[in-house]
Amino acid sequence: MTEPRASIVIRCYNEREHIEKLLHGVFEQRMDDFEVILVDSGSTDGTLKVAKQYPVDEIVYISPEEFSFGRALNYGCEAANSEFCVFASAHVYPTRIDWLEQLLAKFEDNVALVYGKQRGNEVTKYPEKRVFRRWFPEEDVEYQSSPFCNNANAAIRREVWEKFHYDERLTGLEDLDWAKRVQDAGWNISYASDAEIIHVHEESPKEVYNRYRREAIAHKQIFPDQEFSFWDFLKMFSYNTITDYLAAAHEGELPGNIIEIPRFRLMQFWGTYRGFGREKPVSDRLWRRFYYPDENGYPREDAGTGDSEREEDGLRIEYSKLDGAGE
Repeated sequence: MTEPRASIVIRCYNEREHIEKLLHGVFEQRMDDFEVILVDSGSTDGTLKVAKQYPVDEIVYISPEEFSFGRALNYGCEAANSEFCVFASAHVYPTRIDWLEQLLAKFEDNVALVYGKQRGNEVTKYPEKRVFRRWFPEEDVEYQSSPFCNNANAAIRREVWEKFHYDERLTGLEDLDWAKRVQDAGWNISYASDAEIIHVHEESPKEVYNRYRREAIAHKQIFPDQEFSFWDFLKMFSYNTITDYLAAAHEGELPGNIIEIPRFRLMQFWGTYRGFGREKPVSDRLWRRFYYPDENGYPREDAGTGDSEREEDGLRIEYSKLDGAGE
């Protein structure tokens, strides 16, 4: 049997509301030379029941006690049978039928990792839309100097993963850590602006705080010489809140975001400050709260003022018939 060119690895936990949209978009891809592997870490909301309505090739199970982002990726890559492992979070979905082609097209001989564009939708908080625009510009980057990337929408060479497994001890930023190590070994990273997904974050302020705190803890482990002081917190919170207000006013988005903007930025940078200040190892209890909350900087210049707009070219995926799916 011929091996597929790509293995799409989807990490999921209680994503019943979102996973059908992702799987619909995956199986609408113009390229069909792929397999789909789900790595589930204890879903109890019917996620797998929805997933099994699609021709998923394999479901890999990981217990909540064993979960970390890096371990889930390692499980998925171990199960993969192809040249490339493509990572997609269960709460994202591709916008076009050439999403997978655009990711894989960037793999020249010396490229180990390609990551794609992320944008928000109608539920995305305004400050996070600006984060997406800054981190994921409108232009491709052929060979990136920094190790920034994001495994919510990325692909790697499996042969490189065989030499460099993901760090299972990190509380986040396992993608950044992996990219740094492979860059140090001489591999390149590319960014594909046309490989676009919608990333749906519906987080409470506490969840925003937890996300940035655990990522800051990991950042401190990856770059032990870097610091984020209380003065840095004040500067970053003030600067980003002011620039968000100015951008929102310019775009006519200010009335609905007067409270949301400072609330998001406060949780973002207070979480970062608290995470950088942690010197003790993360306890099992805190580790679990990061990943199962329901049971208990890489700046770039903005590439535009709004989300990307393209002419209709027959490549857009239609999701309207799925509205309300999973409810």
